[in-house]
Amino acid sequence: MGEAQDSTQKRWSHLRKVLERPGPFCHPEFEPSSEIMDFIVTSCKVLVIGAGGLGCELLKNLALMGFKQIHVIDMDTIDLSNLNRQFLFRQKDIGQSKAKVAAAYINKRIPGCQVTPHFCKIQDYDENFYRTFHIIVCGLDSIVARRWINGMIMSMLSYEDGVLDNSTIIPIVDGGTEGFKGNARVIVPGNSACVECTLDLYPPQVTYPLCTIANTPRLPEHCIEYVKVVMWPKENPFNSPLDGDDPQHIGWIYEKSTERASQFNISGVTYRLVQGVVKNIIPAVASTNAVIAGVCATEVFKIATSCCLPLNNYMVFNDVDGIYTYTYTAERKENCLVCSQVPQTLAIADPNKTKLKDLIKILCEDETYQMKNPGLTTVIDGKNKTLYISTIKSIEERTRDNLNKNLLELGLKDGTDIMVADTTSPMTLVFTLKYPVADVEMN
Repeated sequence: MGEAQDSTQKRWSHLRKVLERPGPFCHPEFEPSSEIMDFIVTSCKVLVIGAGGLGCELLKNLALMGFKQIHVIDMDTIDLSNLNRQFLFRQKDIGQSKAKVAAAYINKRIPGCQVTPHFCKIQDYDENFYRTFHIIVCGLDSIVARRWINGMIMSMLSYEDGVLDNSTIIPIVDGGTEGFKGNARVIVPGNSACVECTLDLYPPQVTYPLCTIANTPRLPEHCIEYVKVVMWPKENPFNSPLDGDDPQHIGWIYEKSTERASQFNISGVTYRLVQGVVKNIIPAVASTNAVIAGVCATEVFKIATSCCLPLNNYMVFNDVDGIYTYTYTAERKENCLVCSQVPQTLAIADPNKTKLKDLIKILCEDETYQMKNPGLTTVIDGKNKTLYISTIKSIEERTRDNLNKNLLELGLKDGTDIMVADTTSPMTLVFTLKYPVADVEMN
């Protein structure tokens, strides 16, 4: 037992030097102690979301820094194209769960480490699951997933008389890469800017003019986009929204895109390209993943130990021409949809001319909301009323006529609350309709 303890002491000696003595860069409230390393090794629970390019690096870094209570969640399986940068996987692992294979590799490679895999969507767990972690670190390739987990952690905050209960805060460390560019950020819920506060930082998705993809396609991407934008909504082959992670959905898009490409003598449609267009995948660079994961793991360590001040709060990295980094403080939005305590209003210029489909368009296209598939309900005269939900076929058919009715025809008066559910948020968001004074007096 004594030899094992000596071995453990030696193994983490480099970290103990940081944690057991003061230094010029220490957090003002940092108190050196041998117990801090013990907390890292025995008690601190970290959740890694994503086991891809960033996730593999994060798991390796955190395990080698002493964190032993690690959970990893990922809904994806291993593909041949992953192997050039997701180094925890081998060719024999193709088709298996990323989370399970990554966890098994780390557990075998680093004695004592206990990585628990979750082969599912982040949406499959409720707040009771997420509440068990001290820190959450994200290595995601989806803005929708970032917004969802951000919304979940924000919804768990507790306020008493307007004062935030600090015990309900679970810090989020988020990393992202795009080719030779990347970013890392630290989100302290209720204190710093959240994902929703800074939606405008994310790059717009590549879009193609409808006239081009419909009439004069020249690229394989045009054929894929046509099937995605025009044919899928029209034929609705699986009676559900398009899911870029569903092999059946991607297979259907691939088949129809190949047929369209042959009609216009266009070559180059591949299954992988279809995945890239549908999911808006940008080629990954292993070195960028390593840098950003290193930054994120360092921030997790700083937050867990308080040995140094954490990043405040957003860092960008670019090594296209040389190496460039820049850190700045992203500011909270006073009326943020998710992290503010401000009631949300939707100002409508003319409720007589604004149809329900126009309202949905605002929620989807306005840079403040950027929703994907909002479902709307309300309460009129004490009774619940479904205005429109597209994700359930029977309800969509029953409420479709509402799309072309104006707000007053639907009984939506000034001050009416609209409940909105969307894939970008785990919570139902409430908006209060606000009409011009003249329209209120008239009606």
